[in-house]
Amino acid sequence: MFLTGIESQWDFVFLKLRHQTSVLSSFVILLIALLPSCTSPNDPSQKSLLGGREITDDAGRRVLLPPVVDRAISLAPNLTETVFAVGAGMKLVGDTTYCDFPEEAKHVTKVGDTLHPSMERIIALKPEVVLVSTASQLEVFTDQLKSHNIAVFVTDPRDLEGVFRSITQVGEILGKSEEAKTVVASLRQRSESVETKVKQLPPVRIFYQLSAEPLYTAGKDSFVTDLIRRAGAESVTADVPGAWPKYSAESALAAKPDAIILPTGGSMGAGNSTVAEALRKSPAALRGRVYKINDDHLVRPGPRAIDGLEAMAKALHPEAFNQ
Repeated sequence: MFLTGIESQWDFVFLKLRHQTSVLSSFVILLIALLPSCTSPNDPSQKSLLGGREITDDAGRRVLLPPVVDRAISLAPNLTETVFAVGAGMKLVGDTTYCDFPEEAKHVTKVGDTLHPSMERIIALKPEVVLVSTASQLEVFTDQLKSHNIAVFVTDPRDLEGVFRSITQVGEILGKSEEAKTVVASLRQRSESVETKVKQLPPVRIFYQLSAEPLYTAGKDSFVTDLIRRAGAESVTADVPGAWPKYSAESALAAKPDAIILPTGGSMGAGNSTVAEALRKSPAALRGRVYKINDDHLVRPGPRAIDGLEAMAKALHPEAFNQ
């Protein structure tokens, strides 16, 4: 039996960085569902200010933006990486303490962490748009930004296509549509290359261990589950509801995976570098098929997710890449 877990990778990852055993409660996701529209279509002052350019975000909100955005703030590492990847780094006037890639991101003004950004700092930087992930939002936060004519754009990729869509949208917002198309085309080509190499091979049954104690994994709604499939594998928890569900020791023992993926060594440091006790007698552990992969490539739904895809595929199917 599986246990109810957290709904977004950021709910787990960011709190894991601060408190290795803390878990963000599901109320954040409920609040996201209640996020108000960025502007009212009947508010002429807003349309005059923002120019009427409208893009629908992953929360289903129609976000009004000015014709040209020159000042943006990112509240998630994957979005910061995306901004730089599409060549709009010069427009990023603020990001979070977790935004550490590329190197230039470390020198951008910090507005706090992803879960607790400073409203005062954000407003003082006078952004035209704030890019956020669903786990970093509170209704009051969005309302306050709205009162200062600052648009809020939400992204929430649930698969690799969602990541590509997010890159495309960020490029559109920041006036880098062509550059974003080029980035997505390159990433898609790399993804297709991996899938072509592994498609004739039998899929490996794997367990993705997000955390050992307590035991968390990738569920049905995690974009990582899609990466696992594309890497020529089958997640034993692919049908478990949620993005990052808590998993019982009994279920882990019964799963009997043939390989285990440990996201570790990136922002998480040495955390999550050992197999959970419930999995130590699994076929994967007994045969030494435990693979450590940079967690930043597996928990940040941005351009480097393809690095994570390639690393998993090469670990699970080395024969396909040694030719």
